[in-house]
Amino acid sequence: MKAKILVVEDDAAFGIMIQTWLKKNGYDVVLASRYEQAKIEISSQSISLILTDLRLPDGDGILLMTWVREKLRNKVPIIVMTGYAEVQTAVSAMKLGAFDYLKKPINPSVLEEKIAAALASSDEETEETFIPEKKHWVKGSSPAMLKLYKHVELVAPTKFSVLILGESGTGKEYIARMIHDLSQNREGPFIPVDCGSLSKELAPSELFGHLKGSFTSAISDKKGVFEQAKGGTVFLDEVGNLPYEVQMQLLRALQEQKVRPVGSATDIHVDVRILAATNENLERAIEEGRFRQDLYHRINEFALEVPSLRDRLEDFDELTAFFIHQANEELGKNVKGISSEAGERLKAQRWSGNLRELRNVVRRCVLFAEGENIELDDLPVFTPMLKKATTDDADDWALRPENEKVQIEAALRKARGNKTVAAKLLQIDRKTLYNKMHLYGIEL
Repeated sequence: MKAKILVVEDDAAFGIMIQTWLKKNGYDVVLASRYEQAKIEISSQSISLILTDLRLPDGDGILLMTWVREKLRNKVPIIVMTGYAEVQTAVSAMKLGAFDYLKKPINPSVLEEKIAAALASSDEETEETFIPEKKHWVKGSSPAMLKLYKHVELVAPTKFSVLILGESGTGKEYIARMIHDLSQNREGPFIPVDCGSLSKELAPSELFGHLKGSFTSAISDKKGVFEQAKGGTVFLDEVGNLPYEVQMQLLRALQEQKVRPVGSATDIHVDVRILAATNENLERAIEEGRFRQDLYHRINEFALEVPSLRDRLEDFDELTAFFIHQANEELGKNVKGISSEAGERLKAQRWSGNLRELRNVVRRCVLFAEGENIELDDLPVFTPMLKKATTDDADDWALRPENEKVQIEAALRKARGNKTVAAKLLQIDRKTLYNKMHLYGIEL
């Protein structure tokens, strides 16, 4: 099994460089740029070695080392990286328990020797082995994400049902997996269910199972999702799309922790935790009679909102660097980064598809890039978006009037006539939306 090394470095370019070198030398690598982010990584997986910068934006390597020593009883060796002027501080860190230190700029051969020595010194695995290997995803360290991670840490050890809110592509399933991995059910399975793909006829069998012969195509007994996930977690993705007829059956299963397979007269006890996610306004769905209020309150014992990419632009450079690195590995390219002009153009987009859209755009850019960096000419042609406006800047729009009208009407349809939601989608305030609707003769 590969040794997993956590690199804690706030310089994104340097961090990616270290990560790339380590991967080429056979290590599994996790990258964090802040103290709080590093704590999340350490708490959520088994780390063999920590390589940390001495100075971080929200703490320092010594503070991290102290926290690790208290949490993991000093089972994980730590190497601190430092500039020449801070060597004395690094020596002090060693006195407090750090395995060794490295002076920047880092010599690869010295780094290799010290990593090998640190790993060899740790004969025992860390006591905190929280999760199995899982798909890596860059987390970011913006204030919005750090707040979210703190709430995840708070609710994960409880038995609360959690409703995860957020736009499409923000990473709601990733947050659900994080909750599971930090929960008391982490040894059990994590089973995601796409509620949008379940018809009212299919859903009972998929969720609760069936007996052989209970309907025409039931040629054998089948365990449902709840029985398969016994002792673990069921993640109901896009729960707002669950057929109304099935919602009562689901509510019963959640309340009683029992399910009855189709065709059976006997209940089966199941012990599962429920996590649900949606990008829909469920309160609106309740008003329209599409979602049960009692089920809503049952799955919403604790709510988390995953921020959109627009609300975490502090992470944009880190996310872009990660996706470039990921695309390089996939496509066999060696793109180093992105030009400042291209980076600013990307940041100016609305990113309605959030991280999923950004990843796809970056992959395309890496594929087309001919030089070391992604340039303006490598970017796709983006659909023009409405510029964020205020009441003092109500007429300063990026689109021609005919495009404004089309986009406002589309937003109102998406929001089902809710003007507050439509204004949020358009990134304008309600007063500006009303003014524009009046201007274009859109029914108020």
